[in-house]
Amino acid sequence: MDGFTAWLSRHARDQGAIGELARRAAADPDWPEGPNRLQTFTDHLEDGGATQMALQNLTDAWICYASR
Repeated sequence: MDGFTAWLSRHARDQGAIGELARRAAADPDWPEGPNRLQTFTDHLEDGGATQMALQNLTDAWICYASR
């Protein structure tokens, strides 16, 4: 199973929240490669001052990733 960042990068051309998150991750030179846990990515977004909507988009994307 690929890691979350690799999975997310495949959605960079998608419309909607997952695509928006994927583009944000691709543009962020400090985006974590792991460890592959939701908290890793949540902490990163929170440290960067992400909005509640961005955090919800991350959670929604994680659910899609984990359910595949």
